[in-house]
Amino acid sequence: MSLSISLIIIAIILFFFWKYKKNHAWKNPETPFPKAWRDILIDKINFYNALSKTEQTKFEYQVQEFLLNCKVTGIQTTVDLTDELLVASSAVIPVFGFDHWTYSNISEVLIYPNSFNKDFNIEGDDRFVLGMVGNGGMNGSMVLSKQALHLGFENASDKKNTAIHEFVHLIDKTGGPIDGIPSVLMEKQYVIPWIDIISKEIDNIHEGHSDINPYGGTNRAEFFSVISEYFFERPKLLKKKHPELYDLLEKVFNQKMADRDLEKKI
Repeated sequence: MSLSISLIIIAIILFFFWKYKKNHAWKNPETPFPKAWRDILIDKINFYNALSKTEQTKFEYQVQEFLLNCKVTGIQTTVDLTDELLVASSAVIPVFGFDHWTYSNISEVLIYPNSFNKDFNIEGDDRFVLGMVGNGGMNGSMVLSKQALHLGFENASDKKNTAIHEFVHLIDKTGGPIDGIPSVLMEKQYVIPWIDIISKEIDNIHEGHSDINPYGGTNRAEFFSVISEYFFERPKLLKKKHPELYDLLEKVFNQKMADRDLEKKI
């Protein structure tokens, strides 16, 4: 192969690489946050209503930023603005304590009408899955039940939010395998205490001596996501019943959730 042909091939490869990077570069909002979007946040998101005005501006920016970089697509169902904002809020809430967080490992959230099975089928038996982070051919995506997405924000006292649960898995995945040890967020000195307390709490769940969702007893990864739902939805109760666990989660997420008034309405 001649030198000129080699140079042409290299130039073509570099062009397509540049084009790919340009098309996949992280986008930042350049327009004001729409009032119609803000009205939906006020109506639906208790976390948003508990923020100061300055924090609300930051939350709005992060919601807008997420939707610029991640598609929300309906599968055999429609997706409206409320659905998109609920997904984006679920993504922002766990990482709100970090100013420059970007979800580099997701590009699309697929919304199914209801529960589905592990093969992502919405018909037939074994349709008990409400949310899942994609792997293999589904890597870079997340699947959520539309019904579960809405229920997570409609019931503010059940310590459950499927979408937040799945985004916590995604955060866990950022630091390596999904194993319940959020290494990308957790300082090294807290890893051993975290593993110890997880083991203790999982034992308590198995023995029937815990108010934590029993699904958290499945393994460390599920415990981390389940307890994160509790932390963001009922932080004062978590601090009262599980103070050591609450303190560690406060460090992990860099948020003092128990200080927020989640019942506050504007």
